[in-house]
Amino acid sequence: MATHSNVKNALIAFVAPLPSLLFYLSFLCNYHENQHPLYNWCYHHPLLFANLLFFLNVNVLFWLIGLLLSSHWMIDLYWTVIPVMLVHFYANHPLAQYNVWRSNVVIILTWIWSIRLTHNYFRRENWQWGHRQDWRFTDMSHQFGKNWWWISFFAVYLSQQVFLMGICLPMYVVHSEDKPWNIWDFIAVFICLSAIIIAYYADTQLHDFVSRNQKLKELGEPMVPNLDEGLWRYSRHPNYFGEQLWWWGLVVFALNLGQAWTFVGALTNSMCLAHVTGLVENRMLKQAYRAEAYNLYQRTTSVWIPWFKSSSKGKDKKT
Repeated sequence: MATHSNVKNALIAFVAPLPSLLFYLSFLCNYHENQHPLYNWCYHHPLLFANLLFFLNVNVLFWLIGLLLSSHWMIDLYWTVIPVMLVHFYANHPLAQYNVWRSNVVIILTWIWSIRLTHNYFRRENWQWGHRQDWRFTDMSHQFGKNWWWISFFAVYLSQQVFLMGICLPMYVVHSEDKPWNIWDFIAVFICLSAIIIAYYADTQLHDFVSRNQKLKELGEPMVPNLDEGLWRYSRHPNYFGEQLWWWGLVVFALNLGQAWTFVGALTNSMCLAHVTGLVENRMLKQAYRAEAYNLYQRTTSVWIPWFKSSSKGKDKKT
């Protein structure tokens, strides 16, 4: 039964984005011959075109699929895939103009980022398709009850359009400006690669910690209350730090091209993650076996940016 469900969800995941892919391929093949008003609009408005495809294919179609499956798991998986689709969309659009080196580097970096995050997603989900939806969606479904079916469209999907399209704005800028490669591009590459490496090691250390605790639980032995080793010794959320650093690294590419306005996407995403960080930490503190250890961890360890341990004594006096 589990195998059947896994295969079914995998097929759904592969079929779900086909409407956008097929329409875009049709546009690329026919826009120069066909003067249809829709093709003409898609030609002159690439950024709006991408948003329209996202709205119809992800917001509407994915939402309907989520309602039918009673689980909005697919948006998490496609969070790791949509940036790759977008960077190729922008690079192949007829109006694209860009420095070839910068374009190729951003595309390669995005693929590396996506492969790492996709691998971590499936490793976390025990290599299952649709194994579960994000726990935050489950909590919200309990909170909103019978109204969740329509609230989920805004909370799960429309919000993702704001975040994903926003953080991918530098990819649009990279394929809208043709300026020579310079030192700032090297700096952006360094930031992006550093971010991917940090996120990879942080997620791997977290996965190993969770796996060890699961084995201890199965053996009936006490679980380790808190991960405080490796990168997690210097940051309570080094995986979040690496992920944010990646998007800000892309912003540096856009800043170098004179498009500072693109920082809005990364800033919005960082603000959202700050809220998510609070939710995650509150969830930790609600688990009796780890509450005391995690409370001490909060007082001595930086939230995001890796930094040296601080003494808890001074902070104890303030509380």
